[in-house]
Amino acid sequence: MAAAKKAVLGPLVGAVDQGTSSTRFLVFNSKTAELLSHHQVEIKQEFPREGWVEQDPMEILQSVYECIEKTCEKLGQLNIDISNIKAIGVSNQRETTVVWDKLTGEPLYNAVVWLDLRTQSTVEILSKRIPGNNNFVKSKTGLPLSTYFSAVKLRWLLDNVTKVQKAVKEDRALFGTIDSWLIWSLTGGANGGVHCTDVTNASRTMLFNIHSLEWDKDLCEFFDIPMKILPNVRSSSEIYGLMKAGALEGVPISGCLGDQSAALVGQMCFQDGQAKNTYGTGCFLLCNTGRKCVFSDHGLLTTVAYKLGRDKPVYYALEGSVAIAGAVIRWLRDNLGIIKTSEEIEKLAKEVGTSYGCYFVPAFSGLYAPYWEPSARGIICGLTQFTNKCHVAFAALEAVCFQTREILDAMNRDCGIPLSHLQVDGGMTNNKILMQLQADILYIPVVKPSMPETTALGAAMAAGAAEGVGVWSLEPEDLSAVTMERFEPQINAEESEIRYSTWKKAVMKSMGWVTTQSSESGTL
Repeated sequence: MAAAKKAVLGPLVGAVDQGTSSTRFLVFNSKTAELLSHHQVEIKQEFPREGWVEQDPMEILQSVYECIEKTCEKLGQLNIDISNIKAIGVSNQRETTVVWDKLTGEPLYNAVVWLDLRTQSTVEILSKRIPGNNNFVKSKTGLPLSTYFSAVKLRWLLDNVTKVQKAVKEDRALFGTIDSWLIWSLTGGANGGVHCTDVTNASRTMLFNIHSLEWDKDLCEFFDIPMKILPNVRSSSEIYGLMKAGALEGVPISGCLGDQSAALVGQMCFQDGQAKNTYGTGCFLLCNTGRKCVFSDHGLLTTVAYKLGRDKPVYYALEGSVAIAGAVIRWLRDNLGIIKTSEEIEKLAKEVGTSYGCYFVPAFSGLYAPYWEPSARGIICGLTQFTNKCHVAFAALEAVCFQTREILDAMNRDCGIPLSHLQVDGGMTNNKILMQLQADILYIPVVKPSMPETTALGAAMAAGAAEGVGVWSLEPEDLSAVTMERFEPQINAEESEIRYSTWKKAVMKSMGWVTTQSSESGTL
């Protein structure tokens, strides 16, 4: 019997979406932006000490290979020829820091995850060295000095891990965020792997000058980081190298965006003033500010949104970063065991339809925007004998919405033009109760694309549009219309305000909980 004819769909583009809690590989039709197939693998997080968060870079890399192979198998079952995949984009959890050996390809320590707090004492020591009248770190990078960013994590590795110190001395060490580690490994690793990053990921290291778009000598001296271990900085859309193994060997990797920038692109927020909020492990609200850097007076970050081609202009964004969103659901599942799967939270919350005065501030890694308060820790308050697990579940969902309200308020104050609606995406947006709550608490409509994988879509768009690939047009008239679901506010404004002001009271109670612990040093 003749082999079944493979479906002809025109050029396809793949996207690696390496997030904090899982890795995915997704394949899109470049002409319609339709998602054809995908595969997902959950990633383990290790908590070796209180406040420490690590992942195994080899597990992350293997998960990428596994997702690619499984997705290609699924495409085969759908009779889709994988030779139609013309490019691959990479989108990744940002700031998470890896140092590896360029001769063996082995990581020299676990990846230190963006949420990790071990560098708090480093941050306090460094902040004393910044003149009050000249915060050159913030003016060059757009970022506050915080445990969140890569420079202090890298500083910790250089100070505390003997294998890293030795490899730097012997010129064997390479540093990168997850995008760099993946691209280097996928393009050959120790055998000619390409050591690069893109402007969006570089802008989260605290070593990158967001005005000149290059590694900054003064910042590297301030953090005492050897510049020779840093990756080459490229645009977010160009051919970096070719896949050297697996089912897609020979396919160019030609898109690279930090996950929040990728979601901004995937939501088509190409105009000044367009914004999106992504609900993943954390919650990230980004507003495109066009070709100009806008500095916040209300606790937001200034960051690189994208640069879609070597000769294309750079665009900037204001960002409100919330550390814990989906992670609070994972915590209820893994630590408290009150749900078995993340999806169950919706069922519990639905049973009661209210938190009944219970408020949950999930400041597991301190508070990020707009407070930047590392001394905060998680609290659940307003408990009575009536409170049960359903109320706690509801309060956890409300916490995500209240935190979004805080960063949206800050964004509105910085931009001067309040957002009339909020575009949302990310795994948690499948939760209808959460989306309705969000509309109620913000008191503006929440608008969600029917295909919520906008992070992967953004990486695929950057890859497909790259010079030398050219299968995805980013011209406004060629971008596919997206079907949207709208959630309108259903409570009165006064009730919304009362709940929000009680939340703020709870936030105040979570602060000032921790003083720096001395257990942070010690050579490993």
